[in-house]
Amino acid sequence: MPSVLANEDQAMDDAPQSGENLAESGGDSFIDLNDQRIRVLPGANDTAASFEFEAEDHTLGNALRYMIMKNPQVELCGYSIPHPSEAKMNIRIQTYEGTTVYDVLEKGFDDLMGLCDVVTEKFTGARDDFNARQKP
Repeated sequence: MPSVLANEDQAMDDAPQSGENLAESGGDSFIDLNDQRIRVLPGANDTAASFEFEAEDHTLGNALRYMIMKNPQVELCGYSIPHPSEAKMNIRIQTYEGTTVYDVLEKGFDDLMGLCDVVTEKFTGARDDFNARQKP
């Protein structure tokens, strides 16, 4: 076995190219599609829980927090990025008695998807109207 010194250059023939999927190169994939990307953090109960989202950032965090806070059953909802070098986003939800954080999270996702559908419909309609006016 060859010795590896810190000041020697190493052959990088086996390393994946930038943007190449690690699973295709024989390495471990960061996101395995068979694994869950959301996990409940320790200390959760039905009315207060923190969730960790893999490979998510402020884009989902802020939008989901906004949609969840619109629910009158929610007492508190906030999100954070624990460290900028980690691709993780945490969201904390606290609800009033009578509803669970899991129902609130699911409703938040559903509401956000509904909002995205409306934006897509409005954009597509406006684009089609614009294109129709451009033809002679």
